Amino acid sequence: MGDVRIAIAGLGNCASALIQGTHYYRNARADEEVPGLMHVDFGGYFPKDLKFVAAFEANRKKIGLDIAEAMWAEPNCCAAFAPDVPKTGVKVLPGPISDGVAPHMRESFFTYDEKEIEAVDIVEELKKSKADMLVSYLPVGSAEGSRIYAKAALEAGVGYINAIPEFIVSDPKSPIAQAFEKKGIPCAGDDIKSQLGATILHRVLAQLFDKRGLILENTYQLNIGGNTDFENMQVENRLSSKRISKTEAVTSCVNYELPTKIGPSDYVPFLQDNKVCYITMRSRAFGDLPIDLELKLSVQDSPNSGGVIIDVARAVKIALDRGIGGELSSISSYSFKHPRYQIDDFEARKRVDEFIDGKRER
Repeated sequence: MGDVRIAIAGLGNCASALIQGTHYYRNARADEEVPGLMHVDFGGYFPKDLKFVAAFEANRKKIGLDIAEAMWAEPNCCAAFAPDVPKTGVKVLPGPISDGVAPHMRESFFTYDEKEIEAVDIVEELKKSKADMLVSYLPVGSAEGSRIYAKAALEAGVGYINAIPEFIVSDPKSPIAQAFEKKGIPCAGDDIKSQLGATILHRVLAQLFDKRGLILENTYQLNIGGNTDFENMQVENRLSSKRISKTEAVTSCVNYELPTKIGPSDYVPFLQDNKVCYITMRSRAFGDLPIDLELKLSVQDSPNSGGVIIDVARAVKIALDRGIGGELSSISSYSFKHPRYQIDDFEARKRVDEFIDGKRER
């Protein structure tokens, strides 16, 4: 069926996991159960069909390197589960810095000097690479940077996947979201949900409590990690959309006000890409008696979302094939923390399968 041609904005740990995953699963067959993938065959597209044709970065240690080399450059610390990824022949380009790099992160990100290196024209490069879509992996808090890349995708006529908590695709009043629909270009977002991460686990538990007749009194979720994502999120003013995204993903599971505290809690450098999550839920059960739950989850943070993005990219490609533009609600509800429509995760999975089969437009 052809390639799924992907451009990446931000070649950090999550991009490394995605690129490794397409190589690691290159021989995956539709007739086998494969750990880490929700769909091996997604409407005729397989992980091996994903090709990386452009990448944009602000890290001077990555700029100019082949994508397959740059994904190992500092400060990346993603687990090397596929260390033999072959060179792509595509070199990483300097992208606009904008607010994509917080002042306290310029040294950690090895940010290039704008007096010495000039950012490329994103639109021109997207067209030149013949990309089908652009995946935004910019750091949390990149409000302006996210919109620069989203507008570039629009102008270049390519699909757009927003993996970070900037509310672009999910906001029906957003001029950018409206433009994707008007131009007939598919988009999906916002804020990627891991395969089994803190948010999806917290959501399913909240749904379970609700369906079993328990009333949640309060809940909190604390997250710590040692990658640059957690270092970046030490500055609270870059966290507002992230907290909203994670909180609404959980509180939307019940129809009453739920006192909640959710979000990144601390940066522990020696944890590197290992993320540790603590979830506590206090509820009232039969006889108004308490049931408390306390849970600890430890995961490799970046690979945990790799398989999800592989699905999203293939969904966007199918939409391009079918001439469907605008927000793709089934894959967005299934794969993102802050979609336009918050629905039950199992219902969302059903809708994705209907979309694949052509029984649902989007």
